[in-house]
Amino acid sequence: MSRPSATLRTAVVREVLQGALERRVKTSGRDTLEILDTGGGTGNFAVPVARLGHRVTVVDPSPNALFGLERRAAEAGLAGQVRGVQGDASGLFDVVERGGYDAVLCHGVLEYVDDPAEGLRNVVDALRPEGGTLSLLAAGLGGAVLGRALAGHFTEARTALGSDDGRWGESDPMPRRFTAEQLRALVGATGLEIAALHGVRVFSDLVPGALVDTEPDAQEALARLEAAAAESPAFQAVASQLHVLAETAGTPQKDH
Repeated sequence: MSRPSATLRTAVVREVLQGALERRVKTSGRDTLEILDTGGGTGNFAVPVARLGHRVTVVDPSPNALFGLERRAAEAGLAGQVRGVQGDASGLFDVVERGGYDAVLCHGVLEYVDDPAEGLRNVVDALRPEGGTLSLLAAGLGGAVLGRALAGHFTEARTALGSDDGRWGESDPMPRRFTAEQLRALVGATGLEIAALHGVRVFSDLVPGALVDTEPDAQEALARLEAAAAESPAFQAVASQLHVLAETAGTPQKDH
C-alpha cells in the first residue's frame, strides 16, 4: 500500500523549523544563518532550508547520499549554499566546527547511534555558545505499535510496547524508537530548553496513498489534520515520529 508523499508527511516539521529559523534570524541579527544538518542524506531538509537564504552543512556517513545531495543542490541553483561532508554524530567534530552553528538539525539520527545521549550531546555542542536552535526528529514508539496492530501483527505490537528499544522483533529495520518522555529527558540533559514538541505522521502513515491522490483536496485536508493534531499529547503518543524544537537556555521562544 502506497503512502502519501514525503513532503506532506514532513510538512509539520518544515513549518515549525521555518518559524524557528525566522526567530533565530531576529535574535542573532544575522540574515544568513549557519545550519548543520546531521544525517541529512540527500537534502530533504537541507535544500529547502538553503532556499530560505541560509548556508547548510550536511554531515552523512553515506557517500552515495552526499553525491545525491550535491546533485540536488546544483539542480536547485544552491550549490554555493549547501555542502556535504562525510561523517557521523560520534565523530562530528572531526569534520565540522564545534560551536559554529546557529541551528542544528538532528533528524533520524538518534535511532542509529550506539549511545543516543552521547550523540545528542555532540550535536548540541555544535551550536553557538551565545545561542542556537535544535531541531530533533526521531521515530516514535506509539506509531510503530499502532501500525503493527492495525496490520494484524498483534504479538509484534505487544513486543514493541514492552521492549526497551521499541523494536517489534529481530526483523524490525528500526534499531530504536522513543517516547515523548524519553526525548524530553534526553534534550533536557543537554541543558537546552524545549520550546515545542510535535507528533509527526500521525495519520499519513495509516492513510492509503491512493485515497489521498484521488480524492479532491485530500492532500490539503490531510495536511491540515496533521497540523491540528501535532501539538496534542494524545496524538503525539501514536505518532510515527516525534519532533522536538529546543533552544539554548535564555533564548526567546515561541509560546505554546
